[in-house]
Amino acid sequence: MAHTIRDKKKLLHRIRRIRGQVDAIQRALEKQKDCSSILQTIAACRGAMNGLMMELLEGHIELHVIDPNRKPTVKQHEAAEELIRVLRSYLK
Repeated sequence: MAHTIRDKKKLLHRIRRIRGQVDAIQRALEKQKDCSSILQTIAACRGAMNGLMMELLEGHIELHVIDPNRKPTVKQHEAAEELIRVLRSYLK
């Protein structure tokens, strides 16, 4: 999993932000904040999780599905790019 090692610092930074958002949800519930505020925080957390998921998926596709050691064909490269675009759209 070379891409997770290469991007370790950036990925761990994302995880710390997500942890902070989850902690904010817990604090909001403990303080009995209004539901719209809690829902907004949950949505932000979900967006951060989707961003992390997309980053890992993109690296996986680029380094494991399309083997960079073998020159991918134009068709394979285009298919990988299309898959990444679809996943980005879905995880937005």
